[in-house]
Amino acid sequence: MTTTPSTPLIPAQAGIQPSVRVQNLGPRFRGDERVKAVRRALISAAIPALALATITQAAGQPLECRGAQKPSQVAELMFGHNIGGRTGVSESEWGRFVDREITPRFPDGLTVFTARGQWREPGSGKIIREPSKIVHIVLPGNAEDFTRLDEIAEAYKRRFSQHSVVVVVRPACVSF
Repeated sequence: MTTTPSTPLIPAQAGIQPSVRVQNLGPRFRGDERVKAVRRALISAAIPALALATITQAAGQPLECRGAQKPSQVAELMFGHNIGGRTGVSESEWGRFVDREITPRFPDGLTVFTARGQWREPGSGKIIREPSKIVHIVLPGNAEDFTRLDEIAEAYKRRFSQHSVVVVVRPACVSF
């Protein structure tokens, strides 16, 4: 069956079997009352289904970018600077790391922010605060983008004896 956008589908046309059973409503329901009761039953069954469909569609909906912006992905990497309870990554060491590890993998550009981070130490539950760097990269959309992000995180952990590097990748609308 072919429909146009202005032709609404009713459940039977869309191949959907209704899950609401209409029972004999007895003598107290006559004419319009019976129709109203059926409508209420159908609406009661449809509301949860529509809510679920709306949530599912919103979660899987592609990003809608406007104007000159294009859909892309942005990576955010968070690097702690403490080594064994002391600040161990100097500005010059950080600069060399960016030059040797990050820039060759993402030469089109990146942004570095200086920050203060904190995390909970798993063994003691103690809150650890440390100077940090946050790097934002608009990913070029290559198949190897995620491999390169992982390589950067592993290189930092090895070089500066870190337990982890936080990597967040999220969709974004981007224009240059």
